[in-house]
Amino acid sequence: MVSGEPNDIHDMDPDEFRDRVHSFEFWFEAVRGYLSDKPYGHRPDLEEEPMEPSERDQLVTVLCNYALGETAALEGASGLVAIAPNRATKLFLATQVVDEARHLEVLLHRLGELGVEDPEGEIERRASPHLSEFRSELLNLVAGKDWEAAIFAQNVVLEAMEFSVFQRHAQNADPITREILIGIIKDERRHIGFGENELGRRLKAAPHNLARLSEVRRRLDPMVLGSFKDVSAEIGLPSSESPELGRSYLSAVERLGFGT
Repeated sequence: MVSGEPNDIHDMDPDEFRDRVHSFEFWFEAVRGYLSDKPYGHRPDLEEEPMEPSERDQLVTVLCNYALGETAALEGASGLVAIAPNRATKLFLATQVVDEARHLEVLLHRLGELGVEDPEGEIERRASPHLSEFRSELLNLVAGKDWEAAIFAQNVVLEAMEFSVFQRHAQNADPITREILIGIIKDERRHIGFGENELGRRLKAAPHNLARLSEVRRRLDPMVLGSFKDVSAEIGLPSSESPELGRSYLSAVERLGFGT
């Protein structure tokens, strides 16, 4: 985890992870530093960088896709609370619901700062069809109460997808968008850590589920990689570097033993 946050959750012992991270206390500690002085995700005195109309239009398209992704994450996490297997897991997911709602709020506000008068209409018009398809698949898994498959799609696949894109975009984003993305990335690491911990323990106890989740992954991968392709040019990523997004995503998924 980045400097200044609680212990790197990816280095924690699994039992320590469950004791610490499944709590609002940990959540307060993790988010306090970048929420308290940043209304709508960035410092109020941070000045807008001049943009050409084409640059602004590209950024609006990108943010519309981000807003759709965060909407899917919000809907998915809120649905998972009801089917979570224990109270500690419900508590963590409650913190994630708050995170996802905050992400969506700051992205919608950023669209307003860029002059978008009807964010909902623009999201509907500009969002990637691959991402829309992924959202539907995720919500179907949640509605079907398939805990392992739903948490895999939500906290491993979707979070790894968003983390990969946001991290790359932050490298060349305007100052306001960069600050917003950096705050969101910190949350995504915590969400991915939860997904890896939860599924890692479950797969250790029931390794036969690996084949079933691998099939879920094969169904979702084309949607993820299609979303990367749709957004790569809009974030200023040269075509030669576009595969890096896919590799970053794949490495996160493969940590759990899911091969290609």
